[in-house]
Amino acid sequence: MADSYTETRERLTTYFDRTAAKTWAQLTSDAPVSRIRQTVRAGRDEMRAILLSRLPEDLHGARVLDAGCGVGGLSAALAERGGDVVGIDISPNLLDVARDRTPAALLPSIRFEAGDMLDPSWGSFDYVVAMDSLIHYAPADIAAALANLRARTSETVVFTVAPKTPMLTAMHIAGKAFPRSDRSPAIVPQSIPRLERELRKLPETSSSTLAEVGRVSTGFYKSQAMELR
Repeated sequence: MADSYTETRERLTTYFDRTAAKTWAQLTSDAPVSRIRQTVRAGRDEMRAILLSRLPEDLHGARVLDAGCGVGGLSAALAERGGDVVGIDISPNLLDVARDRTPAALLPSIRFEAGDMLDPSWGSFDYVVAMDSLIHYAPADIAAALANLRARTSETVVFTVAPKTPMLTAMHIAGKAFPRSDRSPAIVPQSIPRLERELRKLPETSSSTLAEVGRVSTGFYKSQAMELR
């Protein structure tokens, strides 16, 4: 399990920090993009709003982990609510974009760091948000990651997975979501019952409740929001 997680994380590091850093910086900006990428941009905006809806409007006094923060849009929204935010990402290049884009008034409330989102040295949190940062992993690896985060979170963990639907499974088998030149590592569609079974195997999450809290389907962006309570 550890080897599988580590190997996938290393492939993601190469992709997001080297192969497609500029592509993702453009995708998450206001710059013109292709129609395919526009659906992804719109879907991500909608999903960000769903995840934020699961957290308090007032986060003053709360420590929040943005696990896989990318260019920092979600981190900024959490800081706007008063949260003490730690934004972790595997890509130093995307974190440079995050620092440049974050309003200066919010930067004191956000600690952007490059590294593994599961590293225990980041400490404990009141809330954890992981938007699209677990979608490339196998079910057992996702469960282990959630157990790691749940053990250090006092309130709730909200995250996304790729839902296992016939359309999404076929799409990713075909591998046509992006041009070959900047295609990401494979997204792994998840069966929610399978993920629940994996979580029950682990002591940190065996008594937790896994709830589906929203789904987004816009063109090539398909994502399921989940909450681990």
